[in-house]
Amino acid sequence: MRARAVATLACQWEGARVGEVECMRTEAHRPELGVLPRMTAEVRARTVAANGLQFGVLEVGSGPLALCLHGFPDSAHTWRYLLPALADAGFHGVAPFMRGYSPTDIPADGCFQLGALIADAIGLHEALGADDRAILIGNDWGAETAYGAAAFAPDRWRRVVTLAVPPLALDPKIFADYDQLKRFFYLFFLKTPFAESVVAAEDMAFLDRLWQDWSPGYDAGEDLRHVKQCLRGEGNLTAAIEYYRADEPGLHQFGADGPYAAEEAALAAAPPQPTLYLHGNRDGCIDLALVEDAERHLATGSRMEVVESAGHFLHVEQPTAVNDRILAWVST
Repeated sequence: MRARAVATLACQWEGARVGEVECMRTEAHRPELGVLPRMTAEVRARTVAANGLQFGVLEVGSGPLALCLHGFPDSAHTWRYLLPALADAGFHGVAPFMRGYSPTDIPADGCFQLGALIADAIGLHEALGADDRAILIGNDWGAETAYGAAAFAPDRWRRVVTLAVPPLALDPKIFADYDQLKRFFYLFFLKTPFAESVVAAEDMAFLDRLWQDWSPGYDAGEDLRHVKQCLRGEGNLTAAIEYYRADEPGLHQFGADGPYAAEEAALAAAPPQPTLYLHGNRDGCIDLALVEDAERHLATGSRMEVVESAGHFLHVEQPTAVNDRILAWVST
């Protein structure tokens, strides 16, 4: 079946506090979707209290938790292909909107460092009643969070999947590459006081350009519509930018004092679980050549795979190929 028949993902937020969100539908007429299996699971939207915040989440299915974490500039809707597939495979698929991305709260303490994101993942695991069969899946910031959460609380997660951002042990190599530093211009720009005004200009056209650069040739219209909706509210765009104003994990001493110090310290070690790392061969954010040895920096039994004809957001660019790899990995 083509994408039109794959799923109609009806969703309605529970509780007036979260408000309404446009229901997700898989796109039709995209040849790269290939032939996807019929998925009948319905994606629901609700609010979950975890780590002192109210998280908006999209969820579907029942069984062991499969927590799916998005990055920047993106939203929980990025998992619209994977969530129903996880449910059909017997998992409780949950994709939260990360802290600061509406409808999730903006944290009152202003903490956006990776330690806080790790604590959020642990808190969601607890709030959702998950056990040691849970799996963790993350793209971009979600990938960095997944490495840390799996290392910090290894008894909570059975397997890990990360996409587009390699293990932190590769940071010295990545940051030493001149061409890669040019690709990383946004890391440094978003720390400046000009970031909000520039990113907000012309209906957040800056985000359009990032998607064009990072996932060349992909029509990101639906994804951009969702992330812009998440960032239009008061304080939400600043919250997303504050992730970059927090300390870069590869550029500071792990375990420094302060909030979430223990979670930050966990980033110094690779997670002990078998981890599947996926990277698109067209990724315009992080050059594939710099991460080809990623598997060497992961636990025994881990694997790296390259997804062809895909960029940084490979799970929406090539959902059939990515879903197949993830389902095979987490079902083992």
